[in-house]
Amino acid sequence: SVVKSEDYARPSYVDRRDYPLPDVAHVRHLSASQKALKEKEKASWSSLSMDEKVEKTVVGAAMFFIGFTAILVILEKRYVYGPLPHTFDKEWVAMQTKRMLDLKMNPIDGLASKWDYEKKEWKK
Repeated sequence: SVVKSEDYARPSYVDRRDYPLPDVAHVRHLSASQKALKEKEKASWSSLSMDEKVEKTVVGAAMFFIGFTAILVILEKRYVYGPLPHTFDKEWVAMQTKRMLDLKMNPIDGLASKWDYEKKEWKK
């Protein structure tokens, strides 16, 4: 097989987080069905068939409910749920871990087995 090199004179498509929707098309060569779909996008919404209108309505309703659910989740996090308990603080977790190491909890295959008590550091 022959390896074709990319034409560096043309802009290339790259997925990046800092530039999410580049102006360059994702696909350079469209198939016949994709070209037909591109032409159909240019037409009026009223020219859609009944099945396409139903499909559009179903997708729109699904997106509405997903958005509504997201709003509910945000409102619940803000107004319904209280703050996290103090046991989630980093200081508390550090004190709890130190206590577990001091008590040598689960020394065979647990947390205490991974701590070097002579050097006072985690085993490597």
